[in-house]
Amino acid sequence: MSQITVERQHTLGREAARARAGKLVEKLQSKYDMQAEWEGDTVELKRSGITGQVAITDTLVRVEIKLGMMLSMMSAMVEAEINKALDKHLA
Repeated sequence: MSQITVERQHTLGREAARARAGKLVEKLQSKYDMQAEWEGDTVELKRSGITGQVAITDTLVRVEIKLGMMLSMMSAMVEAEINKALDKHLA
């Protein structure tokens, strides 16, 4: 099992960051068939072989992903995609 943690500072404020993260979560749901469940400013993501969480604060977005054994060899690619998506959606 492989774990990825990515944090990104932002100056958007909690509500704007949550709205932008929401758009990203919608894309993940449609593109990768992920289940998403929001609780406050945190969303839990699940799919076969992947679990994760995105937490939003006033100044930070933190993404934690756990990859199952089959996907763990792709962890560098997954981390790069997370960084790219955060750069795009939080800019």
